[in-house]
Amino acid sequence: MPDLITLTREGSSRIEIKQSVFIGRSKRVSSRQEAEAFIRHEKEQYPDARHCCYAWRLKEGSLSKSSDDGEPSGTAGMPLLSLLQTSGLEDCAVCVTRYFGGILLGKGGLIRAYTGSGREALKDGRPASFKEGFEYKVLMEYSLYDRFIREAGNMGFDTGEGEFGQKVSLIVRVSETDLERFERFATDISSGSIVLTKGDKCEMNGGELDLF
Repeated sequence: MPDLITLTREGSSRIEIKQSVFIGRSKRVSSRQEAEAFIRHEKEQYPDARHCCYAWRLKEGSLSKSSDDGEPSGTAGMPLLSLLQTSGLEDCAVCVTRYFGGILLGKGGLIRAYTGSGREALKDGRPASFKEGFEYKVLMEYSLYDRFIREAGNMGFDTGEGEFGQKVSLIVRVSETDLERFERFATDISSGSIVLTKGDKCEMNGGELDLF
């Protein structure tokens, strides 16, 4: 299971329904402060808009918040938060700004409009799974390099470019659940001659997800 499902970039959307314009924006955030700063920025971008409805959800502390910002209760903020919850997205904020076109949409119409705009903004943010891992510095003889790269790739380890000096060195990113398997692989393939230095923690992108 991934440690985190979140966005890889900022997303956006724009839809028009009965002369009302709904502008969706989504962004990865890591704290309440970042989420609130994102919402403030969106409000400043469209100061003449009627509503700026939003939801955000954080992994740490299982915190979340939503706002209808003047729309009828339950028609905007909660539908946006539901998108985050049902998709599993965390460390993520989504905001939909509405320019009112003069025609009332009704409660059901508002829910569909905010849900649709939020969904497209989140989809455009390219959701992906992420795992925590570690970077290893790997030092080996030239004769091992091609085989190591080939077999490490086949086993799913994330290998960087080699640096060629007296020996070959490279960085390999390994998920936290695969540390023992990687160290055993490196020992077996080289009969113990490969030198491994475990470095800092890192975040590993497990690939984009089709959530919507």
